[in-house]
Amino acid sequence: MAELHLIGQIVGASGFPSSRLFCKWGIHTGGAWKLLSGLREGQTQVDHPQLGDVAYWSHPIDVHFATKGLQGWPKLHVQVWHQDPFGRRELYGYGFCHVPCSPGWHALACVTWQPLGSWQERLSQLFVGGGPQLLNSDLIYTGADRYRLQTSAAGTVHLELGVLLRHFARYGVEC
Repeated sequence: MAELHLIGQIVGASGFPSSRLFCKWGIHTGGAWKLLSGLREGQTQVDHPQLGDVAYWSHPIDVHFATKGLQGWPKLHVQVWHQDPFGRRELYGYGFCHVPCSPGWHALACVTWQPLGSWQERLSQLFVGGGPQLLNSDLIYTGADRYRLQTSAAGTVHLELGVLLRHFARYGVEC
């Protein structure tokens, strides 16, 4: 079987409206992919930067997959959350990016978006906090019904990934 090994980190995030951010992340693959080692999902710590608007997490990612086909190449999806001083959490953005298919070291910028909701929900969000969230998180990385959502741009999550490919030439894939 061909193997894909991802080693890297979620460096941090920038461009969000306030600090005290953390990130929930996951890797989605197709049915032909098998996780050999590592975690398929995780969460960073909360970072409260004293200067600037960049949150630094340096959260490690180390996963190893095996596959019999290229269909369902891995996608990395993220959710950025804000935690206030009282421990309440508010969603700041969803995003995803495709894992690069060429071996080597890659710096990725994963742009995020936030659902807008109705004008009543936006007014409520202004006074009470919170905001609309997706009922099904599969919409983050599948484009099936995402086109129907009204969204606004949020910040950017910065990643560094090392991609190692093994035995892909045996299956007719040139790297």
